[in-house]
Amino acid sequence: MLCLTSSFSSPSPLLPPPRLSPAPADRAAGPGIVGGSNARLSVVSVPCSARRSWPVKVKSKFSSSVTAQENKSMATAEEDVDCLPIYEMDPNLEEFKDHFSYRMKRYLDQKCSIEKNEGSLEEFSRGYLKFGINTDGDATVYREWAPGAQEAQLVGDFNDWNGANHKMEKDKFGVWSIKISHVNGEPAIPHNSRVKFRFRHGDEVWADRIPAWIRYATVDASKFGAPYDGVHWDPPACERYVFKHPRPPKPDAPRIYEAHVGMSGENPAVSTFREFADNVLPRIRANNYNTVQLMAVMEHSYYASFGYHVTNFFAVSSRSGTPEDLKYLVDKAHGLGLRVLMDVVHSHASNNVTDGLNGYDVGQSTQESYFHTGDRGYHKLWDSRLFNYANWEVLRFLLSNLRYWMDEFMFDGFRLDGVTSMLYHHHGIDTGFTGNYKEYFSLDTDVDAVVYMMLANHLMHKLLPEATVVAEDVSGMPVLCRPVNEGGVGFDYRLAMAIPDRWTDYLKNKDDSEWSMGEIAHTLANRRYTEKCIAYAESHDQSIVGDKTIAFLLMDKEMYTGMSDLQPASPTIDRGIALQKMIHFITMALGGDGYLNFMGNEFGHPEWIDFPREGNNWSYDKCRRQWSLVDTDHLRYKYMNAFDQAMNALDERFSFLSSSKQIVSDMNEEEKVIVFERGDLVFVFNFHPTNTYEGYKVGCNLPGKYRVALDSDALVFGGHGRVGHDVDHFTSPEGVPGVPETNFNNRPNSFKVLSPPRTCAAYYRVDEEAEQLHSKAATTAEKISPESIDVDATPVKTPTTEESEEPTDGEATSGGSKGSTEDDSGKKGRKFVFRSSDEDSK
Repeated sequence: MLCLTSSFSSPSPLLPPPRLSPAPADRAAGPGIVGGSNARLSVVSVPCSARRSWPVKVKSKFSSSVTAQENKSMATAEEDVDCLPIYEMDPNLEEFKDHFSYRMKRYLDQKCSIEKNEGSLEEFSRGYLKFGINTDGDATVYREWAPGAQEAQLVGDFNDWNGANHKMEKDKFGVWSIKISHVNGEPAIPHNSRVKFRFRHGDEVWADRIPAWIRYATVDASKFGAPYDGVHWDPPACERYVFKHPRPPKPDAPRIYEAHVGMSGENPAVSTFREFADNVLPRIRANNYNTVQLMAVMEHSYYASFGYHVTNFFAVSSRSGTPEDLKYLVDKAHGLGLRVLMDVVHSHASNNVTDGLNGYDVGQSTQESYFHTGDRGYHKLWDSRLFNYANWEVLRFLLSNLRYWMDEFMFDGFRLDGVTSMLYHHHGIDTGFTGNYKEYFSLDTDVDAVVYMMLANHLMHKLLPEATVVAEDVSGMPVLCRPVNEGGVGFDYRLAMAIPDRWTDYLKNKDDSEWSMGEIAHTLANRRYTEKCIAYAESHDQSIVGDKTIAFLLMDKEMYTGMSDLQPASPTIDRGIALQKMIHFITMALGGDGYLNFMGNEFGHPEWIDFPREGNNWSYDKCRRQWSLVDTDHLRYKYMNAFDQAMNALDERFSFLSSSKQIVSDMNEEEKVIVFERGDLVFVFNFHPTNTYEGYKVGCNLPGKYRVALDSDALVFGGHGRVGHDVDHFTSPEGVPGVPETNFNNRPNSFKVLSPPRTCAAYYRVDEEAEQLHSKAATTAEKISPESIDVDATPVKTPTTEESEEPTDGEATSGGSKGSTEDDSGKKGRKFVFRSSDEDSK
């Protein structure tokens, strides 16, 4: 969610200030980015001796003391808050020790209080088994927190909406409850029947509200503006979905496919969870993503809110199906080896009164409401309510909400929306973040919200150590993505939100000749060491009405007329497809520790997203995905999709995303070239619109022989096939060993490559010893081993219904590399398996 309007600059990285490298004698080069083999660096170029050595792990008595927190006194904990590991990782944070000590003490106090009064944080987070409607032995029990109510009843289909015989009782904490005995052994409130909480508040007015903990809510679609009804969801055992597949293991680096189920179909209508599972998940798997991120899962009455104005936090979006249907989707993803993250909105709630939590605010004080009162409880840009994170029952509600989705639906983690709004009292509105630490740690910081997120992250990782939790934060708050026991907020990743802003600015406001290689590299690499980021060139934010996708910005109206492969590509189409591939690939390779793409952007979807609304006459025409475009063989959309498949496969093969080795050695402004190393690969990006460089000198670390691993100019990707994939690139030593300033761009070795305009390529170092052994074995067997690593494009069959339900677990070989026989992972298109000479000769 594009949550605020502010200028953004990343916080100062934990590195010395940048210095310019001297240009090598044979070429005028831009400043380089260099770093040790185990360091993640920002855009700087400094001698190795001047670089601070930051510890990967910092030992502190605080870490061990928190582990044993339940067995020690608060007095000892208070001593530990003054020696947090974050100070050793970033000494600049010591200036704000009072702030960190205060918020850590607040966290420990809150956690200790919960443990004392509720038994444990884990038990506290089981609120959905206590609140709402649950079975207790031979009775149905309903509980609701509504301290502002004077009287309360439970009404619904089961009592003909007459609550006279179902009055509730209130305890001293403002919790209303009722216990209704089963009738003839059956629950008095049948499964799938409508229910509401009816209460009288201070001005003698009676109101009907959907239970706050309801697990399903529906609306009568035949009545315009009809209110939602709470639905009691408790299917009999024979109708409950039973999970068949375990959670896939956590990948070293997430490659995330962001998707909206409702708009995932080709037809102009709301798509269902089961349709998405059967039709879209195989496409995601075929493109070699390892994680799916689902938007708009929680019920929201206004479809065009993209799911960000939640009304019912424990209910799945009824537009797309039932809770059992969503379980089917998650299980199907797990069967394909895909982890599933849920886009969770705990930053605010819908302003709706009859449909949502806001209806429980009947004038009581902040301490007795889900939300703050007055201006603090209202977000003026979002027209929504803001939670009071210090309230005991709000904590129970939100923590239980996370656990509910994780336990009941087997989600593997979350992406928390609007974290910037939560972190600060000003919510980031009209606020520019320059990177000055005083912007992050001051009276503007909402410590209540920070403590909630610390509790949430601690809980999620305790319940599921392999959980992935991502923060949508545009401010770049330091230590947001460090563990709680170090003094951080506990997220695993933050979204690198400055990257898409940079690309949008370039594509809208700058000619190709004005693109700065240094500025691009700086934007991509400028992130805090030890805090992981998810890089993306475009997400749903860049696709919604009022904006355009990267492909649409590049090719615009010609996407309607010039995408046929039966005619020569126009200069606009040729440029557009080339830059679309380059922008996504350099963002992936240099921008973070994980990668995200929004549904359809992998093949350059030509349409923006516009949900049905009054302004478009309630049309679904732009609220869908036109998969037929990529499936049609004579259209050029297939080329962008093929490259997306291949770059994900490249990471699968070489694991460069998870590598902490990231060294940018060349940012040549005149020649428009960026060269960098990530993991074991060397990347060369030539953004020049016309210049081909024959024998372009590329720096690298290790000597040896290099070959093409991935080339955007390959014919299979819609390129011109100008780069030879069977060419061996041998390195030459540069300068005096051990003296970086005598090297080429601070790299001890170099090799030369052919680099056509608007192309990119990744090179891998050949293991010559292994190659010779396997070559000898292949000769003995009268087999010829290919001399290059290349993409092996093999058709992927469309799964049958039977295969789609039960994917196989075996393995097959393709091009010498292991590939999954779970051909349920494919739709039309090609599956890219990277092969090397040593593998082919096995």
